[in-house]
Amino acid sequence: MAVLTWDETGKRLFETGVDRGVLYIPNAQGEYVNGYSWNGLTTVTESPSGAEDSPQYADNIKYLNLLSAEEFGATIEAFTYPEEFGQCDGTISPSAGVALGQQFRKSFGLAYRSKVGNDLAGPDHGFKLHLIYGALAAPSEKAYATINDSPEAITFSWEVTTSPVGVVGYKPVAQMVVDSTKVSAAAMTNLLNILYGTAAINPRLPLPSEVIGLFGGAVTQVRMTTSGPNAPTYSTASKVVTLPEVTGIQWRINGVNKNAGAQPALVAGETSVVTAVANPGYMINGEDTWVFDF
Repeated sequence: MAVLTWDETGKRLFETGVDRGVLYIPNAQGEYVNGYSWNGLTTVTESPSGAEDSPQYADNIKYLNLLSAEEFGATIEAFTYPEEFGQCDGTISPSAGVALGQQFRKSFGLAYRSKVGNDLAGPDHGFKLHLIYGALAAPSEKAYATINDSPEAITFSWEVTTSPVGVVGYKPVAQMVVDSTKVSAAAMTNLLNILYGTAAINPRLPLPSEVIGLFGGAVTQVRMTTSGPNAPTYSTASKVVTLPEVTGIQWRINGVNKNAGAQPALVAGETSVVTAVANPGYMINGEDTWVFDF
């Protein structure tokens, strides 16, 4: 039997800070395919709620306890926010520099880091990646005050509620956390490349099932290039885009799912934006978007 010990060297852990905020806007299929850096992020306060007990009685005793559904909420505070967040904050711009409030609020995803420290490496021991899905921002207060002898920058704040997304084999979730000190460095690099983008792929927020697969060894990488057997082709003579059959890939043209094969010919002035989307259990390595003009 092992004897319990406390405060061993290297195990005096703590968590601090928040950085590397990224905003993700979902498309019509609910996939977070567009990522934008969130500068000036100062605080994310996570506020789970629910999971309250409801005692049930029978035979004059407490027979069992039932728990209510658990929900995840948060408060986001920042000095500024990405321009693209306007659509999530109920703002729309009919023209550059002009903004209208009280508009439809779009849901969003969010990723950010907190630093993990210990007694040896300080705050640079590692980090945790926090991923939030199905977030919806509530109207927030903005206080504009006169400049005085102790000026302070305005801090914006949003109360956030969430709608969980599905996870294969688990209950739906709105939040997940990945600890860099406990996972494979190679798998973490793959996840960071997906979240932040590379020279070849755009940043996106993978759904929980894909993240789980990355660290469980169940994800198959699909190599996609600008041209080649896994890339779409375009005939300038016939104006036809042809999509190859690629295992693990769902093709989309202008946001609409398409089957592999020759597509209807483009007409004058038409542009075809072809996107490759990885199915659950697969991950794209390389190019994922092609644009063809008539």
